[in-house]
Amino acid sequence: MSDTSEGDSEKNRFSARAKRYGRVGANVGGVAARIAGRRLFGLDPEKDKDAAALAAALGGLKGPIMKVAQLLATIPEALPAEYAAELGQLQSQAPPMGWAFVRRRMAAELGPDWEPKFANFEHAAAASASLGQVHRAVAHDGRALAVKLQYPDMQSAVEADLAQLGMLFSIHRRMRPAIETSEMLKEISARLREELDYALEAKHTRLYGLIFADDSMIRVPDVLPELSTKRLLTMTWLDGRPLLDYTDRPLEERNQIARAMFRAWWFPFSQYGVIHGDPHLGNYTVFEDEGGKAAGINLLDYGCMRTFAPKFIQGVIDLYHGLLNNDRALIVHAYETWGFDGLSNELIDILNIWAKFIYGPMLEDRVRTIAEYVKPGAYGRQEAFKVHQGLREKGPVTVPREFVFMDRAAIGLGGVFLHLNAELNFYRLFNEAIAGADLADVTRRQHETFVKTGVPLPEGAAKQGL
Repeated sequence: MSDTSEGDSEKNRFSARAKRYGRVGANVGGVAARIAGRRLFGLDPEKDKDAAALAAALGGLKGPIMKVAQLLATIPEALPAEYAAELGQLQSQAPPMGWAFVRRRMAAELGPDWEPKFANFEHAAAASASLGQVHRAVAHDGRALAVKLQYPDMQSAVEADLAQLGMLFSIHRRMRPAIETSEMLKEISARLREELDYALEAKHTRLYGLIFADDSMIRVPDVLPELSTKRLLTMTWLDGRPLLDYTDRPLEERNQIARAMFRAWWFPFSQYGVIHGDPHLGNYTVFEDEGGKAAGINLLDYGCMRTFAPKFIQGVIDLYHGLLNNDRALIVHAYETWGFDGLSNELIDILNIWAKFIYGPMLEDRVRTIAEYVKPGAYGRQEAFKVHQGLREKGPVTVPREFVFMDRAAIGLGGVFLHLNAELNFYRLFNEAIAGADLADVTRRQHETFVKTGVPLPEGAAKQGL
């Protein structure tokens, strides 16, 4: 590995970005050219082959664009079905940094005397992902720590990947899309750039710690600000086991995990206007009680968060009540609150297919699984196909920015509940979560907790009034 200093590495950011830009562009552009050529001359599209080629072109990069690809794979008609299926299988893991490089990176963040600030610091990474890696350490007071260190040049990598995301969408536009993706691009870009800011992640972590301070089912790590920077985040280590270790446990335990997951996502959204936008299996573990039974979840990662103005939260609740009571006017009002414009009756009916799928388990006051007779890998596919067909005929429709991560969270949670084969009364869980979530109370809570933890208020929040 090069001995180039961290300062020189930052000076070479433009070169790194240009190099990555060329790699992504060549890979994606080559696939795009083959697809366009075949379609131009009326040849067999070979869709599945095209999808596999695109996945291979992107997969070799093992970087931030993987997070984008996986996100797009969860949104109906954001990409053609055969592309979404391939991209959804990609892994966002990156090769870990070696110890020599980790030592230099830590010195760049905490100074040359950084090692004595820890009682112990493990050389090998405990986990690695698309933007950074985690090392186990021990504080001088004996607390076990998780030290999250960002890879070098990630800002360059993210900007290059986002620039090339337009290439991915351009492929889609040649296929007569049913969804206009401009707002999605803005949203994905904003959230991915935020993930680079570990200081913001620390604030979100403190916010969730405040929200769940008295909750026995959900644990949030404590942040050590004296050992954290914009590219280094040190937190307490929360012991737990992967959720998939519990899929064969008794129903009581699986239901306990599912209840904790449901509350961890829906309660902060409805009461505080914040949602964890990345509910994949690596972002939480399960902790047990003294008897060895599953007791709750550890929420581990707060990089991909989304905050919402109280008005949008009210729209989500209005849509639920509109579907529950078959109130067409309230349903339309909810879509308009979300930011859908100029919707025809036909488009509203099509959107309702997806809405009824997302809200479906919460519309029935009974114990049930999240999606009866559906396997984990097929969650939402049938409904997505219906939406795809309908929007092709009656669209296109522009997806509001806020919808992107709401949809991702709902699909991610549904997949977890399917893995657990949980049987719960989702109607009652949801109504418990949204109780008291009116505009004035949500606004008050945002002003109290966001300001206290340093999380920026969402656009429009301050205008709601107290």
